[in-house]
Amino acid sequence: MPDPAAIAPPLLAWYDAHGRSLPWRGTGDLYRIWVSELMLQQTRVDTVLRRYPAFLDRFPDLASLAAADEDEVLAAWSGLGYYRRARALHRGARRIIDELDGVFPTSLEALMELPGVGRYTAGAILSAGLDLPLPILDGNVIRVLSRLFEIAEPVDRAIVRRRLWSLAEAVLPGERPGDFNQALMDLGATVCVPKGPDCATCPLAGPCGARASGRQSELPSSPRRSQVVHEERVAVVLRRDDGRLLLERRPPDGLLAGMWEPVAAPRPRAEEPEAVACRLAAATVAAHGRVEHRFSHRHWTIHVFSARAPQPERAAEPRAERRWVHPDQLDELGIPTVTRKVLAAAGAG
Repeated sequence: MPDPAAIAPPLLAWYDAHGRSLPWRGTGDLYRIWVSELMLQQTRVDTVLRRYPAFLDRFPDLASLAAADEDEVLAAWSGLGYYRRARALHRGARRIIDELDGVFPTSLEALMELPGVGRYTAGAILSAGLDLPLPILDGNVIRVLSRLFEIAEPVDRAIVRRRLWSLAEAVLPGERPGDFNQALMDLGATVCVPKGPDCATCPLAGPCGARASGRQSELPSSPRRSQVVHEERVAVVLRRDDGRLLLERRPPDGLLAGMWEPVAAPRPRAEEPEAVACRLAAATVAAHGRVEHRFSHRHWTIHVFSARAPQPERAAEPRAERRWVHPDQLDELGIPTVTRKVLAAAGAG
């Protein structure tokens, strides 16, 4: 087994030469690091890099984020997916302003009281922002440690996860712990990748147990993936003569909670999509084909239709959870990617 104390020197030297330049690194700004960490949960770095600057332009500090309404936050989050994280960030900002006098928590325990912040996220924020000696364990770090210490058991098991946390703590150096954590993540993201790891350039190739046994492509042992559920849906883009579209807010819980979409419903197996659309619109509809959208464990096939809505003066007032929106106002609402696909298919996006 590798000596945990011997891991930091070569890894930090590699990081000094090859570490990624990311806008939240080296700032010492806990707010900006917190935003980046919640964005990075379940989202690729290149996607976050496209959305992070605009989000901070709109909400440059805790006070501006806390003062915003939810639709503003969701709109700024658009394109990142997993919108529960945006709500957690918003609620957390309000809690810090209202309950902590606007002072960002600087202890692991206090930071983990915020919505959406677990042990990994709290450790990543405080080690990166304050250089506190706190271990981290994300997907990249799990992969590096599993290969380095040749852990063959499935990493979703509680006993294995506890061992990985212990190893993350054991390899953490007393000096530059924040940089070390970032180095572990960078190594997993750029060298010790899931498929085809570049062992020839890895600074930890020497002590790596998986490389010595030729098992680097087998590890870590992952749990069986959940089966993807396929669902057919029907969406109708209702448009008034003044160009406004009817959107409705999804339920406050569940998939895409509280986000906006055209009038839509699941398609019953025994009913043709056009019949469902006519029932939803209470009018004649035009078909615009289908769009496909995949979530982590769900796949939607959406049959897209459009219909002409009554003139504004004759149109019934929409319910509280519905809103007539001009296409120019879409960026002001929480519009998920799947809604933009539907609107684009109907020529309304």
